[in-house]
Amino acid sequence: MTLAMRPLGSGPQVSIVGLGGNNFGRPGSATADRAGTDAVIGAAIDEGITLIDTADIYNDGRSEELIGQVLTPTRRAQVVVATKFGHQHATAPGADGWGAKGAADYINRAVDASLSRLGIDAIDLYQIHTPDPETPIVETLTALDGLVKAGKVRAIGHSQFTAEQVLEADRVAKEHGLTAFVSAQNQYSLMERDLEAADLPAMRQVGLGLLPFFPLASGLLTGKYRRDHVPTGVRLEQRPERLEGVDWDQLEDFRLLCERADVPMVQAAIGWLIAQPGVSSVIAGATRPEQVRANAAAGRRALEPEFLAQVDALFR
Repeated sequence: MTLAMRPLGSGPQVSIVGLGGNNFGRPGSATADRAGTDAVIGAAIDEGITLIDTADIYNDGRSEELIGQVLTPTRRAQVVVATKFGHQHATAPGADGWGAKGAADYINRAVDASLSRLGIDAIDLYQIHTPDPETPIVETLTALDGLVKAGKVRAIGHSQFTAEQVLEADRVAKEHGLTAFVSAQNQYSLMERDLEAADLPAMRQVGLGLLPFFPLASGLLTGKYRRDHVPTGVRLEQRPERLEGVDWDQLEDFRLLCERADVPMVQAAIGWLIAQPGVSSVIAGATRPEQVRANAAAGRRALEPEFLAQVDALFR
């Protein structure tokens, strides 16, 4: 099967639905081991998903390791592999004592570690996971530019940058003749729209491709949560505070709106994101092949403008 493709800013073409790897290697999940991960990645490739996104901190590096184990040469040729480094509030395996996470020494160590775990020669998209307040962006960009020139990385992106940081990074890259970021990865969903005020316009201004994460609001937009029912074995069991401010009336209105239009809630949530200008690919996690297929189906269904407008208005 195929999915529509979009450019990741000035970077590679990617499918409009991507696969998030934060569950690969997570204890207790269906993708805790190689067999479960293999099933999900195989289903994703069969469905035409070409972007696999992970990070060095996901499950203590196990996500990268499992992706590397199941990416046969044939599969590797079909996908864009994206990973991240330098999260300010988490430590990558073996990274104690490496120093500031946006600094050149840290980046050079981190990329080699990720390449080893992934078992590949080059990372297609290498992203700084969160801004580093200790390191000038020119140092970070200079180090990343070196990785591109060395062939270890093909394109670079950032995650969770503010509008000011987006614009500064683009300006610095141009002024110094350095490889510029092509993508931004920020939280964005019907229930999380803060970036629309300033961050998203800044990303569009400099031509970045947006990769929304948590597009289903950690499952709240799937329909499996109700005011009187929270399923077991889900991510929000570890984040109960996320449920405290939920507008259950709004979610019920969303469910009814989707039912009247005969559109599954997952397709409505992902389809709305795909329709937003600047979005390149919607990263959705999965632990089972059927979830992958449901996410991909959202990328194949063209939703009516009137329905999209109603969904937008409900969560505005």
